[in-house]
Amino acid sequence: FAGALAFLPAGPLFADPIIYFVTVNTGAISGASGFLDFSFGPGNDSQSALASISSFVSDGSLSGSPEVNGGVLGSLPGTVTIDNSTGFNDYFQGFDFGANIQFLLSFSGPALVSPNGTSTSGSTFGFGMFDSTGTNPLLTADANGSTFTVDVNLDGSTTPTTFPADTQGAPPVATLESTTPEPAPLASL
Repeated sequence: FAGALAFLPAGPLFADPIIYFVTVNTGAISGASGFLDFSFGPGNDSQSALASISSFVSDGSLSGSPEVNGGVLGSLPGTVTIDNSTGFNDYFQGFDFGANIQFLLSFSGPALVSPNGTSTSGSTFGFGMFDSTGTNPLLTADANGSTFTVDVNLDGSTTPTTFPADTQGAPPVATLESTTPEPAPLASL
């Protein structure tokens, strides 16, 4: 048993992508037109990472062509992959809101699979919804307009944060359910 432990790395193991099942309740703005905003930005010296949006479904509908900046590949309802290669990596999509939005959000890349221990900053993924002008955030109290964010931490883990739906503290409209298997406990070795 002691010999087997010698081959384990000192830090956490995150070989598989970290995946969240995201649900956003948009019932309060159903029937309105606006925009969905997906962004993934690095810190000062972040390791390379990817965020992928897949299995996108909604009773709302996509409209027009997306505005894309930085390291973005793909388009909804297919898979969109955003890397943290530049200071501004963004996918901004016209949308006619229905009652809900659901998608899988996965994170991969060296920052998650093999954290180097020398980077001093992580990266942050953000999802927001905006009105038809593209400037006024919807259903969030976050000053940056995010409905939720997910931080990629220096140890390869992630931390999701949801924001209240308004400045009076209404419950967040987004839920993120981790679908990532937990690392096996040492006892199972």
